[in-house]
Formats: sequence, structure tokens, C-alpha cells
Amino acid sequence: MKLAKIVFFLLSISLGAQSTWQPVPNIFSNPNGQRFDDVFFLNENLGWAANGYYARIYKTTDGGLNWTEQLNENNIPGGYYFRNIEFLNENIGFIGTLNGTFFKTIDGGVNWTQVTNITPNPNAICGLDAVGTATIYGCGAYFNPAHLIKSTDSGDTWSFIDMSSYANALVEVLFLDENTGFAGGRNSNGGLILKTTDGGLTWTEIYNTNVSGEYVWKLQTLEGNNNIMFGAVSSVAPNNGKLIKSIDGGVNWLEFESVETEIQAVGFITENHGWMGGHTSGFQETLDGGQTWTDLNIGSNLNRIFIINATTAYASGTTVYKYTEETLGVEDLAQNNHPHLDIKIFENPVESHLEFTINFESNDNILIELYDINGKFIKQLSRDIVLQTTLKKYNFNVSHLTSGTYFIGFHNNSGRSSLKFIKK
Repeated sequence: MKLAKIVFFLLSISLGAQSTWQPVPNIFSNPNGQRFDDVFFLNENLGWAANGYYARIYKTTDGGLNWTEQLNENNIPGGYYFRNIEFLNENIGFIGTLNGTFFKTIDGGVNWTQVTNITPNPNAICGLDAVGTATIYGCGAYFNPAHLIKSTDSGDTWSFIDMSSYANALVEVLFLDENTGFAGGRNSNGGLILKTTDGGLTWTEIYNTNVSGEYVWKLQTLEGNNNIMFGAVSSVAPNNGKLIKSIDGGVNWLEFESVETEIQAVGFITENHGWMGGHTSGFQETLDGGQTWTDLNIGSNLNRIFIINATTAYASGTTVYKYTEETLGVEDLAQNNHPHLDIKIFENPVESHLEFTINFESNDNILIELYDINGKFIKQLSRDIVLQTTLKKYNFNVSHLTSGTYFIGFHNNSGRSSLKFIKK
């Protein structure tokens, strides 16, 4: 009987110590459900989070229990959208934006200055990755042209690499060391992954979804085993996104269908146990390497999952989330809260011209694309740079289309969405 009580006690401790995803306390309330686009940690306690639409940076030194606002749109007016944040060490860090501006700090985020010595100036930075003690890579953007930036001296000087011969768009960069790395995005064939072994001078395509319009949005290598890789594939309606997985360093890839179209975040703590999420879903968990998924009913609008170790991780979405054994005691008020563009179509069914308005609430970038009923990419209708709050009217001649149902896709700074229309 005494042994049974001991076993029960130990089992209770084990069950009580399981990590779960929870919203962190004491951070920006985030009106209108605009996402935190990125989160970055140097260790379990020291980290930063970037809110995209509201252009805010927050820092924590106690594992996400308390946050200090370091930067907001009042400090650097101009309507910036912060896409990502990355640090080389506790002092030197970088913010990538979608507005043709790049920022650096040398004091841990207290002060930020604009980087002006990149030629040509990148139109946007969607991905950042620091590697080694002084090397930083960046890439962009989800809209063309595709490019890479690189510094080997902690961001004092930069080189610019034109990537348009390899990709139409790049959104993620991941390096194993100063020379060997990967970039994710898309070309005319589909979502792709590129690999370099010479520090970005030359690249080889190692994977393609072969579905036009898709992106490889995020990449991860498993801690302790760089041969095991994961990627998140963001697709277009009516198709679901995918988890892609390699166990041989990217030579071969397996594909597993996910539960929503706009899959973006991915993070695994073992070869089989991990999570995905995107604009319209929270944490989807798999225990069998992506073959099946369970909705955890927590989180929304996920863009980044940042793994620390087997029991601790962070994620960015409508707020910042922590995978932890602690009980944080914060209610998640942001279930499936994804801001959509305010789009009004004038006439549907359409005879010869597709007309609609978009109400832009801030400066923005937008891709407008045409797809058939099966989600097959037909053509890009517009790549528009919006410089101010405005109501814009669009008019496209679709008289050449055969009668039937089509999707028009919209990809702006806040995400992807689509509307269905009928051609008479």
C-alpha cells in the first residue's frame, strides 16, 4: 500500500508538470487582433517581441512574465509594419519592416537607428537570421523582387544579393553556420526552398511544392539534429497548407496536409511532437510527425514558433504565447481573431470587368492574384504599394475568362484572404 501511494504521488507530479501553451501576461493588449509578427529569445529569460501593425517592440528579462515597451510608432513615426526581430547578442539586434526601412540597436533595444548603408536599399525584410558571433542574414519579401542582405561584422557593413533568378519572393532565411543555409519563399512553379553552401553567393533549389501561389513560409531544424527539418507551406483557397519534413538535411521531403490554408508557423520539440498554426487557426498539435493534428483551442493568427528546449517555447500571434510548465493564469481572448481587408465587390456574377474597392486603414503592400476554382494560379493582377490611409478602387478586365467560378486572392501586410466570384 505504501509503495502504491508513492507511485501515485510521483505520477501526480509528472502529470502536473506537463508544459502547455498559454498567453503571457503584462504585454500589449493589441486592439483589433493585429498580430505580433515575431518573437526572438537569446535564452529562456531574455527575449523580444515585435507587433507588426502597431510597430511596437517589447522586451522581457524574466521569461515572458513581464514586458517593457522599448519602441512604438510615436518614437519612429512613419507608419512602419514590423515583420521580424533578431539579436546577435544581448546588445546588437535588428528589426525588419515591410516599408523599405531596416533598424539596428547596439544597446539591447533601448535606442534604434535606421540602417542606411545597404545598396540598393531592400524594399522589405521578411526574414532575419543571426549565426555565429557577427553574421546576420536577411531576406525579402513576400512580394517581389526577391533579395538577400548579409553582414559579417555585426551589421556595420552590408552586401545585397539579387535573388530574382532563383525566386519571385522570399520570406524566410535559416542558416546552420556562416556558410550553409536555406531560404524559403516561392517562384512561378510554387513554394520553394533554396540551399547555399558558400554564404549566399550561389543557391540550389532543393524543394518545390509545384503549386503556383504557395509559399514555404517558415523553416526549422530540430535542436541537436540539423538533418531533421520542418517547413510550413502557406497555400491558397480552396487548398489546405502543408507541413513538409526532411530527415536527411533537405535531400528528400515528405508532405503532410494541415488543417487550414494559411499555415505559417511551425515548431517541433522532437521528430514527431510539434505544432503548426496560421492566420485562421491557433495551435494545431501533432504527436506522429504531422500525420494527424489536434486543435488545442488556444492561440490565433500565429506567425512564429520559437523553440527553446523540450519544455519551453514561445510563439507570436494575436499575443505572445509560452509553452511552459508554469501556470501563467492569463485568459486567451483572441480565439480566431484575424483582421481581414475591407473589400467590396461591385457586381457578382461578373460579365467583363471585375470591380471592387479596398479600404486601407494604413499604408500597406498588396498582391492581387487570380486563381481558378481549384486554387490553381492564373496570373497576378496587381502589385500595389499603398502609402496612406485610403479607399482605392480596382478594375480588371476578365472578359477573356471562360464562364465559371474563380478566386481572387489578396495578400497584404496582415495576411492572405480570398473572395469567390462568378464569371458569366
